Amino acid sequence: MGGVALARETLRCLNEEHMRIATWNVNSLRARLEKVQWWLERASPDVLLMQETKLKDAEAPDAAFHDAGYELVHHGQGQWNGVAIVSRIGIDRVTKNFGLKMDRGAPGAEDEVNPFAEARMIGAMCGNVFVVSLYAPNGRSVGSPHFMAKLEWFQRLSQWLAEAGRDRESVILGGDFNIAPADIDVWDPVACQGGTHVSLSERAAFQRLCQFGLTDVYRLQHPEGGRYTWWDYRGGNFHKNIGMRIDHLLISASLAKRAAWTEIDREARKGKPVPSDHAPLVLDLDERGKVFDPGWPGAS
Repeated sequence: MGGVALARETLRCLNEEHMRIATWNVNSLRARLEKVQWWLERASPDVLLMQETKLKDAEAPDAAFHDAGYELVHHGQGQWNGVAIVSRIGIDRVTKNFGLKMDRGAPGAEDEVNPFAEARMIGAMCGNVFVVSLYAPNGRSVGSPHFMAKLEWFQRLSQWLAEAGRDRESVILGGDFNIAPADIDVWDPVACQGGTHVSLSERAAFQRLCQFGLTDVYRLQHPEGGRYTWWDYRGGNFHKNIGMRIDHLLISASLAKRAAWTEIDREARKGKPVPSDHAPLVLDLDERGKVFDPGWPGAS
């Protein structure tokens, strides 16, 4: 067994009981690769779910992740969307686009309203947990065709969970859901009223996922407000903390009992290399992983 293979097998054994899983909308993996490499060293996740990679599959930087001790599976289409999973504890049973055949029409075009023609879902078995990286449609404006397509996409996600029986095994849905589940998850509920991400129908779609026995693990451990995963680049919104919590890890009941620590790494939204407009969300199962300062007042 070669050195890299031996190291991976050792990590697989070490992480059989405890794992660190993270999700991060990287907002272009090509532009953010150096930042992602920095963060892998900083946080040492066992599994990282990525969204908005904006790459074709052939362009995915497999070698860069291999050199860091990770395997990569990618589901992309070019300059729009794109999801990926990187793991150092194995990748098996890969599923893309809910198992549906991709329509390779004109994904991302201005008049495109078919979210199933877009690379928005990839799942795989990593260790003993089935993880799913999701990049939900934005919806653009409430009531628009794009908004209705967003609700349709969430309905298909719920259907896939029901058909696959994911509620009966250890499962994690992670990613950019483009939904703030409650008023506490936005900087100003009044200012956000009437927009996407906070509508009753979007929040109902989020709650339907939870009805499969899934838990919003961050909110389980953090009842406080003012903690977000996304801030617009414009207007100094990050420094003003004008943001939304729209990136989530929904975990099955068996895993919720094992949740040891979860946090949003606000520090990853800062400085150089140029950051994404989203911050990573991290979950530790059974015991705390590598310690780092997430940058929130009072965080440990």
